[in-house]
Amino acid sequence: MQKKKFGVLAAITLAGSVFLAGCGGGETAEEGGSGGSADPEFLSILTGGTTGTYYPLGGAMATIVENETGIDTTAESSQASAANMTALADGGAQIAFVQTDTAFYAAEGTNMFEGEKIDTVSAIGALYPETIQLVTTADSGIATFDDLAGKKISVGAPGSGTYINAEQLLEVHGMTMDDIDAQNLDFGESQESLQAGQIDAAFITAGTPTGAVESLSATADVVIVPVAEDKATELIEKYPYYANDTVPSGTYGLTEDVPTVSVLAMLVVQNDLSEDLVYDITKAIYENTDQIQHAKAAFIKSETALDGIGINIHPGAQKYFDEVNQ
Repeated sequence: MQKKKFGVLAAITLAGSVFLAGCGGGETAEEGGSGGSADPEFLSILTGGTTGTYYPLGGAMATIVENETGIDTTAESSQASAANMTALADGGAQIAFVQTDTAFYAAEGTNMFEGEKIDTVSAIGALYPETIQLVTTADSGIATFDDLAGKKISVGAPGSGTYINAEQLLEVHGMTMDDIDAQNLDFGESQESLQAGQIDAAFITAGTPTGAVESLSATADVVIVPVAEDKATELIEKYPYYANDTVPSGTYGLTEDVPTVSVLAMLVVQNDLSEDLVYDITKAIYENTDQIQHAKAAFIKSETALDGIGINIHPGAQKYFDEVNQ
């Protein structure tokens, strides 16, 4: 078995060189194909922070793709969804994890992509629910969204998927970022700051269980603030890419299920990759989920891979799903 390959998103010059070596130069599927001249020598999968869910899943997928296609494939840590869409558009990688809502914003040129529409990236497929978790500790005294007023709350990087989720959830609770003391921290920083008592709560959008929250639960009693049913309904009516979700009892030591909402995690790819290659990548991932040692692997199915996708599907991925789902 080949060893997983993890990396840290390197300087732009390195990323550029990977792209130049790896991109198929815009050839059609007929010119390229699996193992053909248009196939890249390297593939880079952008994930997220090392304490999130994208990173371990990406590492496992990189190993699968390399084993099944023979192409050297690495999983790179990154600033996640919004940064990943921009990096693919700029040629910094070939494949990336992204939230379905963020991919939609990029395709439409709205929110964090206002005036910067991205039309050079398409979907491979949806993966699993990304649960919006408002994480705090029992010592904070925070039990509802109303309790957030005036408190130090981590909301992710400005323009990130997590930031937009936080903004929209605050909105349906009659609040804005101005009503809290917003802190722009990543998941690992949020965990450390909660442990140190430097912040009161943190929005974390990731598949459960999330590494950062699990680490927090080892030293503190974790509380996930619930999203009431009427607020979830209001959110979904206004932003239909959300869905009802639950953080199950037993996760992070919770003693009961906690209702919340989620978006979906998905994989996207540069349009320039050949149809045959993207077919092979898609087939490799969706037919080898048994090799992914993470709870979210159970959600990665071809039958649901096109659910919630708001952007174009790459022809190679569409070909695969048409074959297996007919």
